[in-house]
Amino acid sequence: MHKRITTAISTGLLAIGITGGVAMAQQPSTQPQPKAPMTVPTPDYSDAQLERFVSASEKVAMISQEYTPKLQASKDETTQKKIFEEADQKMVKAVHDEGMTVDQFNGINQSLQQDPNLVKRVQKIAQ
Repeated sequence: MHKRITTAISTGLLAIGITGGVAMAQQPSTQPQPKAPMTVPTPDYSDAQLERFVSASEKVAMISQEYTPKLQASKDETTQKKIFEEADQKMVKAVHDEGMTVDQFNGINQSLQQDPNLVKRVQKIAQ
C-alpha cells in the first residue's frame, strides 16, 4: 500500500498544480483519443474534504522535496529503501493528520485524473 500512496500522491500533486506543474487535465495528450471516451461519474466531494486534500497535498509536497535529494544521493539500494519508507511513513502521517484515510486521499486523487471540473475546484481552494 505504501508504494501506491506515494505514486498516487505525486500524481495528485501534479494534477492540481501544487508542485508548480501544469494541471494534467490541461496537458496535451500524446495518445489518440477514443471516439467515445468513457466518463466515470466522480463523487461529489465537499469543500471541506477538498480543503483537507489540498492541505495534505501541500505537506506531502514538502516531504517529497525533503526526501527526493536524499534518495537521489544514495547509491545503496538498502539505504534507498529505508529513506523511501521513512518518507512514505511521513506522507501517510500527513494524510492522517488532515483527518483523511489513504483510501480517501487516493479516491480524490483518482477523481482529479478523471474530472477537469474537480481539478478547477481544487485549484481554486489551493490558491
